[in-house]
Amino acid sequence: MATLISLLITIIFGKALIRMLQKKQVGESIRDLGLAGQMEKKGTPTMGGLIIIAAIVIPTVLFAKLDNIYIILLLVTTIGLGLIGFLDDYIKVFKKNKAGLAGKFKVIGQVFFGLVVGATLVFHPDVKVREFEENPVQEQVLQAGETLELQYEDVKSTKTTVPFLKDNELDYSKILPSDNDWVTAAMYILIVIVIITAVSNGANITDGIDGLAAGTSAIIGLTLAIFAYISGNAIFSDYLNVMFIPDSGELVIFCTAFVGACVGFLWYNAFPAQVFMGDTGSLSLGGIIAVLAIVLRKELLIPLMCGIFVIENASVILQVSYFKYTKKKYGEGRRIFKMSPLHHHYQKMEIPEAKIVTRFWIIGILLAIMTLATLKLR
Repeated sequence: MATLISLLITIIFGKALIRMLQKKQVGESIRDLGLAGQMEKKGTPTMGGLIIIAAIVIPTVLFAKLDNIYIILLLVTTIGLGLIGFLDDYIKVFKKNKAGLAGKFKVIGQVFFGLVVGATLVFHPDVKVREFEENPVQEQVLQAGETLELQYEDVKSTKTTVPFLKDNELDYSKILPSDNDWVTAAMYILIVIVIITAVSNGANITDGIDGLAAGTSAIIGLTLAIFAYISGNAIFSDYLNVMFIPDSGELVIFCTAFVGACVGFLWYNAFPAQVFMGDTGSLSLGGIIAVLAIVLRKELLIPLMCGIFVIENASVILQVSYFKYTKKKYGEGRRIFKMSPLHHHYQKMEIPEAKIVTRFWIIGILLAIMTLATLKLR
């Protein structure tokens, strides 16, 4: 139902939003980079991320338990980072300032919400993992077909999942030699801030051609929905030897609304796009993915699961770093790619935009399958 309502909101009300944005002349200002078909997009309505946020929030409010701390965190992240993106788009469109919101203010906003999420996960009493007591007769009892009441305890923990290892858990409190809980809390919160900032910026950079960010985010969202279902289900988490996180199953509703919003937005954002999501959408999508991964204790899977975002980010960092290095050494800046981010490199190679996006989606699906395979490949 969450997916269905989310899809209907984006498809039915998306058209009305596009007309409203056109009426208010909320069009994208295009900087000529010499890319094929680029200038034809000038004036295309932006800030379409508003409909994505609405399509995520409304089904979640309708169907999820609103006293669930994880749902509250995700709603705060969605609206908060969406607001930062909205301010950026507003300055670009209405103030005619192509730079938008100053980069330092964007980062400050991301750090603030990272701090809120990290502190909540560390200190809120409802954020726990379930630990089962070892029972030597358990196997014999189960083999005999008898019932056995497992003894367990829900405890505060800074554990996370490490992919590809048999004993697949890492406790952040064991990384530092200090036994001080405040030191562990500070380190954990810092990690959360870095992840949220990196992934939200990665999604922002990826949103450069029609349908790329929305489609990639939908694939990642579906992967996280599967992890949420497994982590919140005592039977499947036990069978797959995955950390059981009480109340995390409720996140499946949020994840499916997220997937529905991304897929529904593609109705208007697929090539040739009738609307762009702008920073309003891309920053919130990236932030949501980061928080979901952290809450489900799967943040170490982000480099694999969000490989498209990582590659796009890395292409920019490599390009800029190499250009500065060669300029300093040879007096002339040289480039690794024809243009960064990476999708522009392929555009410069005159590969059709729709083909680039489809191939990136295929890679995203392969990465999602590899991510899910970590449940068994250890």
